[in-house]
Amino acid sequence: MLRTAPAAPPKTLSRDDVHAWPKAELHCHLDGSLRLETMLDLARRQGKTNLLPADSVDGLRDILLDIDASETLEAYLAWFRYTIPLMQTKEALARIAYELAEDNAAENVRYLEVRYGPILHTEEGLSLEAVNDAVLDGLARAEDDFGITTSLIICGLRDRFESASLRQAELATAYRHRGIVAFDLAGGEAGNPAKQHLSAFYHARNHLLNITIHAGESWGPDSIRQALFYCGAHRIGHGISLRQDPDLMQYFADHRIPLEICPTSNVQTHVVDSLEAHPITEYVHANVPVTVNTDNRLFSRTSVTEELWRVHQHCDISVAELREIALNGFRYAFLPFDEKQSLLRDVLDDFPLDPTRQTPLW
Repeated sequence: MLRTAPAAPPKTLSRDDVHAWPKAELHCHLDGSLRLETMLDLARRQGKTNLLPADSVDGLRDILLDIDASETLEAYLAWFRYTIPLMQTKEALARIAYELAEDNAAENVRYLEVRYGPILHTEEGLSLEAVNDAVLDGLARAEDDFGITTSLIICGLRDRFESASLRQAELATAYRHRGIVAFDLAGGEAGNPAKQHLSAFYHARNHLLNITIHAGESWGPDSIRQALFYCGAHRIGHGISLRQDPDLMQYFADHRIPLEICPTSNVQTHVVDSLEAHPITEYVHANVPVTVNTDNRLFSRTSVTEELWRVHQHCDISVAELREIALNGFRYAFLPFDEKQSLLRDVLDDFPLDPTRQTPLW
């Protein structure tokens, strides 16, 4: 009886391998992803060094380590008080957007979705349109210089009046064919249910805009149900509490609703105790579509490469599963179907896939 030779063991994965993989980033906040050097330079140029907790890059780096001690999501969000005041001019907004795309391109991120709340950048007189134009200009210049594809997502804010969210949704739909691909709702979940912003989501959906909502990050699965069934979300940001509702988790698997997981951020906000305790493994094994993202490159001191690598190292995610997670970033991008398929085909040509595995494009 002939015996076949045993299959070769899987190749050991290195961080350099992950860095070389084509990648997509679907959940990245503009105001949480500044370079430290840029923060300090903008503060000096704008006469706002008194607003920063240190007057050197090393000092800022040391103080920002305290983010890890944030006891709640709301405490974590309070750190944005150091970045948003520096983002009140067109020049600053365009520069930060450009540099963010440049940093992503440097680690072979092929597609980047940036999200932000324009209303936060009108404190010194800019209109919402001027804010949005500046960010889009920075991203467009980075596309030309670095060959990366970018899109922009506008966020309503849970703790603002519904009228403010509606105004943001109106801005998003006005720019639907000029770089804006989705409308989001961000901010602390406790006491701020998504269903209080229904007019904004109705407007966005009625104008055929994609919807992603932060939900189930620091609140239970009821928050996720609101995002889906009240607001019409196509993707869910974080979704950590999904596992508390097995039927809903099966619904996600059956209907291919993706989660935008941000592992390091989830540990920092204490919605999970550690990377080892993160539910991403449970979701992957339950066939829930998962993407891995940075949330805030500055505050989490991370990159897409680093987040994927940490998941592989700490969350019992195999090489094959990690590849699928990386590909999901392209599969669930908010792009027109033909564009998404073209991008995914280009990526597959360069992606070190297991030759024995048939990988669908969607």
